[in-house]
Amino acid sequence: MAAPFVFAHRAEFLPESSDDLLRSIPAAPGIFALRGADPAAEPYLTRAADLRRRLRRLLAPPEALDENGQPVPSKRLNLRARIHWIEWTRTGSDFESTLLLYRAARSAFGPEDARKRLRLHAPYVLRITMSQPHPRVYSTNRLSKKSLHESFGPFPSRAAAERSCDAVLDLFLLRRCYEDLEPYPEHPGCVYGEMNKCMQPCKEGNPQACTPEQYAREAQRVFDFFLTRGQSLLDEVAARRDAASEAMDFEGAAALHKQWEKVRAAALLADELVRPIDQLRALILQESAPLEEPEDDGRPEAAAVFLFEHGQLAGPERLSTLGVRAVREQTAVGSSLFAQPLMLAPVPLDEPLQPPTDSGVPGTNPRTRASSEAPAALTPEDRARAAIDALAMHTESAPDMAEFCDHLSLLRRWYYRPEKQRAGEVFLPTLDSTWPIRRILNGAARVALGPPAPVAPADREAAKALKTKIIHAGREGVEREVPILPKRPRTRKAVTPDEIL
Repeated sequence: MAAPFVFAHRAEFLPESSDDLLRSIPAAPGIFALRGADPAAEPYLTRAADLRRRLRRLLAPPEALDENGQPVPSKRLNLRARIHWIEWTRTGSDFESTLLLYRAARSAFGPEDARKRLRLHAPYVLRITMSQPHPRVYSTNRLSKKSLHESFGPFPSRAAAERSCDAVLDLFLLRRCYEDLEPYPEHPGCVYGEMNKCMQPCKEGNPQACTPEQYAREAQRVFDFFLTRGQSLLDEVAARRDAASEAMDFEGAAALHKQWEKVRAAALLADELVRPIDQLRALILQESAPLEEPEDDGRPEAAAVFLFEHGQLAGPERLSTLGVRAVREQTAVGSSLFAQPLMLAPVPLDEPLQPPTDSGVPGTNPRTRASSEAPAALTPEDRARAAIDALAMHTESAPDMAEFCDHLSLLRRWYYRPEKQRAGEVFLPTLDSTWPIRRILNGAARVALGPPAPVAPADREAAKALKTKIIHAGREGVEREVPILPKRPRTRKAVTPDEIL
């Protein structure tokens, strides 16, 4: 069971000193809870893009009073007379606010009520029932622990899942009926069997139907297609196409190339996030909330890291970008080292040479030995691995299926936003199940430092005017203008045969 959520700040609300209290609350995104005098009562819990402005609107003094000094009823919600405690936590991004709001609502109202308040629904996935005698593929949003290894997702919607399912089934001969088959030779079959789009396992024993072994091999091909995101079938069709081309069968090669393009189009209908649900891992980078220190300038040089693993979202973990080279300006000359020499960072040797002492033996100088024995600072790669390991410790225990679906829904809701509305970056593990550390560090630098600043446009007319004249001081102290002539290209003089002789 998850630990109860605890806010970072808690303060007593007194109407006579409310201005000083609200002034101390940051004008930044975050979540807050307003509680009454009764600790058992349900709080007013929500998130806000500006905590100070939202709390001022809820706790401001009434705008008008009647003859008896009582506030005039208004349509605007005002909780000034009912609040006794204010709790809040500052966040750095909308993704972090949503995740912390879910945790706070789950702790305050319970899992079911928190799911309804945030309108979380299990995302749609594609399931291939390999455990059944006659497997089939269908879209569903009902997940169970037994079916996680057979489910692939998440998809943005039911329509997207069904669109991908239909495109994949057009490439194979798997059945599309949803009934529990009881095969017999005189089975009437369906229209897909008549169109040669199904192997007709319902007619088992009929010479026109397939054997159970043949249908099992076809189902395994479909499972491999989902597992490799279409690469297994792409390689198979490409090998047949190359063989036809080598055999000078160009018509057959052209037909196989069209089939390869159809397979590739079907594979592209599933986004990169679509993986086996039990193996889904994702690393999310968001802007981090600044440290609450007096010297903090409000623009942190760090990113907030979140990890989705084993059906849980863990985080945030602060990842410093100290030592990570990032281009802060968008130059028009490219990213070469000649144009941006600061991108070239020196790399220290593994074993730096130590200066010799009076005896001529290196390493015997006390100052040198003390500096060599000092603990070395962590490199950016080590800090990134340490942050990922710290998050992985919170995802070791698998949650129940309801919480699993909630975290998967939070990930799907953020990931499938339009690109202009989705803040932050996401990284998936490589083929060998390792994290791309260098790409993660570069992404953290982009998130922490913001997008590159555009370069001011160059005034070409002023540059031309400056190029045409230079003011020189003559010997007599008179200034004169000297035009700069364009350089003539060097041309090599042609040599005649007579000059060679």
